[in-house]
Amino acid sequence: MRPSLPGGFPAIDVAVLLLYLAIVLWVGFQAGKRPKTVEQFALGGHRMPWWAVLGSLIAAETSAAFFLGTPAEGYALGNYEYLQLSLGTVLARVVVAYLFVKPYFAYRVTSIYQFLDLRFGPKTKSAASAIFLLTRLLASGARLYVAAILPVLGVKLLRGGPVSAGEELSIYAASALLLTLFTTLYTVAGGIRAVIWTDLLQAGLMLSGGILTLSLLFQKIPWGSSSPFREAARLLSALPWAETGIDPQKNLWENLGSIFSSDYTIWAALIGSTFTTMATHGADQDLVQRLLTAKNHHRSRLSLILSGLTDVPLVFLFLTIGIFLGLLARSAHDTRFPTQANEVYPYFILCGTPPGIRGLLIAAIFATAMGSLSAALNAMATSFCEDWAFRFLPAGSGDRAKLRLLRSATVLFALLCVSIACATASFVLHSPQSRILPIVLGLFGYTYGPLLGVFLLGVLTRNRGSDFGNCVAMAAGLGTVALLSGTPQGILGLVSQADADRLAWLPCVSFPWRVFVGSCSTFLVGLCFRAPAPAHPVVEEAESSL
Repeated sequence: MRPSLPGGFPAIDVAVLLLYLAIVLWVGFQAGKRPKTVEQFALGGHRMPWWAVLGSLIAAETSAAFFLGTPAEGYALGNYEYLQLSLGTVLARVVVAYLFVKPYFAYRVTSIYQFLDLRFGPKTKSAASAIFLLTRLLASGARLYVAAILPVLGVKLLRGGPVSAGEELSIYAASALLLTLFTTLYTVAGGIRAVIWTDLLQAGLMLSGGILTLSLLFQKIPWGSSSPFREAARLLSALPWAETGIDPQKNLWENLGSIFSSDYTIWAALIGSTFTTMATHGADQDLVQRLLTAKNHHRSRLSLILSGLTDVPLVFLFLTIGIFLGLLARSAHDTRFPTQANEVYPYFILCGTPPGIRGLLIAAIFATAMGSLSAALNAMATSFCEDWAFRFLPAGSGDRAKLRLLRSATVLFALLCVSIACATASFVLHSPQSRILPIVLGLFGYTYGPLLGVFLLGVLTRNRGSDFGNCVAMAAGLGTVALLSGTPQGILGLVSQADADRLAWLPCVSFPWRVFVGSCSTFLVGLCFRAPAPAHPVVEEAESSL
């Protein structure tokens, strides 16, 4: 049975949290300055400094799923193998910076899926935009669920025991709704400028919270008679840092199967993670929209590459927190730690930190959730309106009507995110051993491969792919990922396990490889179609500048 939360929530924790929320709201309203045009709402007038864009990228990447999920990986696995994937994220950012960023500026797009419209046609744009909206909605809802873990665990600790599944789901729903409501206020009011400046504040709080947690854990762990720093260095250096997934006793095909079915290997880092990051940073409106707020593509590239260089130390920091939490639980023989890895770090924040610091760390979790959610809401509203809704406005509609529609779409997607968060919470309640990062990254894997594949067709070729052919190619990529990720076995298993076992011969790829498989399949099928010569003046002008 878990202990109750000692002393409840002291007033100082509540004061710290309320102060943080008040500052974020003030910064959001002050920075936004009520945008007057669609370009100001969506792109900040292309006037954001590169260092603010950098901070916003860091905040977007370090969502609540990262803040709580990365320590969960370190705690559950007890090693640094997940850190390998950071290598691919750095490499991918360099590729995206020099392959995608300049064309987006040259084509003068607000939604990056307008690039596909100009390059191929409306069918490709609509299909890609729909894939983005669906995937980002699912992923943002799952991230919102992660932020609600802390309030749920807090209620359990205050009661001194478990709560019913219905009550737990209600707490998840109420927490997600309140957090979304607060975030939507400044996102609707200030647009992308409010998002970026509040992201900068939230990135600083997140980093401070991680460093503070690590220092507290370092003091609590009994290191023995030798120097704590020497003992910690010796212990951490002995942990596995890399895994090849290759067994000399197996043949080539068996080793390939092992590599593609393993989550964390050096091959998944250099290939799988590279393609995943290329999709999230080159074909996802959420992150690319931040890049388009910079003054030009040179400063945008600088922000993107520097964000990759900060990714490795951030992942190392939060993995170390998870590993130290495992050391603390074992060294103290503490059986009070939650059985679910997802709840271990929130448990330590609530029960293992002093008042004041506890409030700061709770605020850091909310900061990571709000940073990723605000940008996602702005990006989904922008893509939905630019790619779909604006075409239905009366002819001659001005910026006032378009801004009203943009703000309404932001509220709509906020409500949908809350619904997805509740559905994710229900799934985890029925599958308590599910870990955060595979859930969130797994969602990307199914759809972002086809999305990346069609963008690669657009930037790497001049006359391959076609408006109709790209839709066929994306469908083929999605089908390939579904086939090779265990989906047929899972569906048949619901009916008959014997039928599912008949498909055991099918290879099954793990989540870091899904984007790679989907993008390669889409790209190869798309090459079979030929695009007509560009006739749009923007296309001709942009291609002449590339």
